[in-house]
Amino acid sequence: MQIISLTAEHETAIQQIVQVFVACFQGRSSPAFANPKNALEEIHDSLDPDRISRIAIDSNGDVLGWISASSQYEGNAWELHPLVVRLDRQHQGIGKALVADLEQQVSQRGGTTIYIGTDDENGETSLFDVDLYPNVWQHIAQIQNLKQHPYEFYQKQGYTIVGVIPDANGFGKPDILMAKRIR
Repeated sequence: MQIISLTAEHETAIQQIVQVFVACFQGRSSPAFANPKNALEEIHDSLDPDRISRIAIDSNGDVLGWISASSQYEGNAWELHPLVVRLDRQHQGIGKALVADLEQQVSQRGGTTIYIGTDDENGETSLFDVDLYPNVWQHIAQIQNLKQHPYEFYQKQGYTIVGVIPDANGFGKPDILMAKRIR
């Protein structure tokens, strides 16, 4: 496996990413993420010079996964969005390698923090369908993963839950905010 920067010249890779993106978000998040047109827009947005867009490819040049991040807070913090790994290649260290590579890329650009929002719109955590107010932190402290929500993946990479936006996606559908200091 090799991790390289995605560029507009990688037309075949971009089409493969669209397929991976749609498959990964099918039935998991808002329907917008499972739409090929929206996926392609997300990919093209990631090619902006102020962003990082990296792909993991196999020896044949086929895309195994994709990660992107955008500079925020004057370059001090970067938002990781999105990370997708081909369904048949998940749980093989590809996501972990992409996150580690992204951390290096952000650090080289002077960033100190990476953050991510991990929505729960489908009952994947104990925070779903719950009125989190007024005891938001109590709910966070007792979070449970019910259906393979990605927050545990990020915890294994050293990310910490730093907050929640209750009802971000409608009542009982929070956005779980995670972050990691990388320098």
